[in-house]
Amino acid sequence: MNKLNVAVFFGGKSSEYSVSLESAYSVIKNLNREKYQPVAVGISEKGDWFYFQGEAEQIREDTWLNDKDAIPAMLSPRRSDRKLLVFGKEGISSIAVDAAFPVLHGKNGEDGTIQGLIELAGIPLAGCGVLASALCMDKDRAHKLVSLAGVRVPRACVFRQRSAGEVGAFAEKIGYPLFVKPVKAGSSYGVTRVGDPRELEAAVWLAFQHDDEIIVEENIEGFEVGCAVLGNVDLMVGEVDEIELSGGFFDFTEKYTLKTSAIYVPARIDAKKAKEIKETAQVIYRALGCRGFARVDMFLTSQGEVVFNEVNTIPGFTEHSRYPGMMRAAGHSFQEILDKIMALAL
Repeated sequence: MNKLNVAVFFGGKSSEYSVSLESAYSVIKNLNREKYQPVAVGISEKGDWFYFQGEAEQIREDTWLNDKDAIPAMLSPRRSDRKLLVFGKEGISSIAVDAAFPVLHGKNGEDGTIQGLIELAGIPLAGCGVLASALCMDKDRAHKLVSLAGVRVPRACVFRQRSAGEVGAFAEKIGYPLFVKPVKAGSSYGVTRVGDPRELEAAVWLAFQHDDEIIVEENIEGFEVGCAVLGNVDLMVGEVDEIELSGGFFDFTEKYTLKTSAIYVPARIDAKKAKEIKETAQVIYRALGCRGFARVDMFLTSQGEVVFNEVNTIPGFTEHSRYPGMMRAAGHSFQEILDKIMALAL
């Protein structure tokens, strides 16, 4: 059987560069080698592309970018090529690409930009396309579309400049605590839980470091639940998970260390509520035009109401990440999920 070359993109000019390295390592190690040959394409923190021919462990350890193993490269935009062009010392060579799997988090990786280049090149894409990726990265527009689909979303307002008076007035309207977030960012970068008005100015300043638009959003009393969704037309969902916090919110540190929080999968809720959350996740997934796979994050209030939070179109993909964990709890191994993702792409 001829193996298919899968370009696995990792790294990226994003604040989530390091997270991508961990995810890409796991994807490369777990792709079915009887069917697929990974072609590792690393993107440096400066945004430069390289064909990486070293060991997968070097990606995880962030030692991949060196003169021996990393060769400048680019994806040919010609649809008839479907190739990675490699600029070696002895000239230009090429590697056929049968499918592309971006394992990139945050801006320039999860927001539709690289998806557009892959689709322009005519290469089958694993995961969400351009529009869904861009929408899911944009918290404001995602919330508006999901609200139209009949799912409750938090009260929020977007600000495009630092108008302290307007931000303060809206904050007073929805009450404290509240959240200040960049409209387009991931892994909780630039997000602050604001407990009182004295903290508001610093939170706004921080959010504007990550995007030129910020969103001020009401705090939802309850806890966060998530649902892994896989599919294009017929959808498969994992078990619902639950995040238990001892304080604050699920920020970058907690997401990747779980120092003071815990994740329960399956969530500690009854079967009827779990079914409702799974159904709501599918409504959200379809409303935003997702395909391939995505993780849908929601809140469950103390009154039992499901409230939309966000969709991660390229969630963490280590073997211990939430998405594989939810699918594993539903009886699907990491290797099986990767196989299904590739089958959907092709």
